[in-house]
Amino acid sequence: MKLLNAMLARIVRTGTLEVVDAEGNIHRHAGTPQPFVRVKLHDPALYTALAWNPDLKAGEAYMDGTLTIEEGTLRDFLTLFAINRGVSRKLPIKKPLRRLAKRMKAVFQRNTLQQSRRNVEHHYDLSNELYGLFLDSGMNYSCGYFRSSGDTIEDAQRNKLRHIAAKLDLKPGHKVLDIGCGWGGMSLYMAEHFDVEVTGVTLSVEQHKLAQERAEQRGLSHKARFELRDYRDVTGKFDRIVSIGMFEHVGISYFPQYFGKINSLLSDDGVALVHAIGRKSGPGLTGAWLRKYIFPGGYSPALSETFAAIERSGLWVTDTEIWRLHYAETLKCWFDRFSENRERAAALLGERFCRMWEFYLISSELSFRHFKHMVFQIQLSKSVDTLPLQRDYMVDVERYLLTTDGGR
Repeated sequence: MKLLNAMLARIVRTGTLEVVDAEGNIHRHAGTPQPFVRVKLHDPALYTALAWNPDLKAGEAYMDGTLTIEEGTLRDFLTLFAINRGVSRKLPIKKPLRRLAKRMKAVFQRNTLQQSRRNVEHHYDLSNELYGLFLDSGMNYSCGYFRSSGDTIEDAQRNKLRHIAAKLDLKPGHKVLDIGCGWGGMSLYMAEHFDVEVTGVTLSVEQHKLAQERAEQRGLSHKARFELRDYRDVTGKFDRIVSIGMFEHVGISYFPQYFGKINSLLSDDGVALVHAIGRKSGPGLTGAWLRKYIFPGGYSPALSETFAAIERSGLWVTDTEIWRLHYAETLKCWFDRFSENRERAAALLGERFCRMWEFYLISSELSFRHFKHMVFQIQLSKSVDTLPLQRDYMVDVERYLLTTDGGR
């Protein structure tokens, strides 16, 4: 425990952490009285593992049950480390790990066609029933848009669909491509409320199946079709392209290819909208635990990395918007719903999975509340004069949809 205690003594400046070791001894690290958390380590091997690689090993230990919360909650535990993160990042022990991770960054994000399919299967093909336990009824697995403090997750996701549709400036007869269409929420919304033809592409077998079923159930199969296809294999021309929550899976080395593909698929007067998680600071790294267990190959880029690739693609950036705490609120809603349905989730995928998913949802929420994560929406075009010169058209369409889409 000596090395672990030395590390925790330097980290815990705000809050109080008590660690009960495998022999029952209590080790107290206090900066301020609250938040207070007591954890128990059931395996002596954790003393060294947590000291050398806490970002990975804390999550693994919680999943395995070798680290349990004796007093307080998992949220309290993760919050304590979130609010002390500025100190922990400066620890000397972290420097060699970060240097190694930076050298391996491109390797971690080597998202070839084959690897991308494996990455998608790892996360998105878990179970449609699982995702139905915590997502909104539209199965939108991306950041909602909270217009007011009283908005539910259902409200926030509909707000998001309206907001994006308004930015796309859709016109009758447009051909629209939805890259990474998920379970079809955005595609179906556009097909239902605009006279457009939508093609959604995904690498998830489960998403593809359900998206098709939903289109048939709503009588939209003639306007919204879904393909099990990588965006790199799409051909043809589209008047509009939308990509929601997919750019995070592209990989830094593939940014030029991604924006180049958008450029080649857009008609001369086409418009694209990319909605993704990013970071307000410079280039960074995907956390080791998140990369291993939740999003292999994933990376939330800095704006500087994103804009550099766009500039090389020849596309115009015609509008940019930053959402700050919207994803924190979205993740809190998902966690609450998951907690309400935890027994059903455990019956589907087991107790260890549930602990993993709780760790994922809470730690992700805290990354938006206390770290440097946000969501950006970047509107792109091929021509300088494709879109109106004032943003009023976005507001006008969004307000119209608020009164006419019937909450769908």
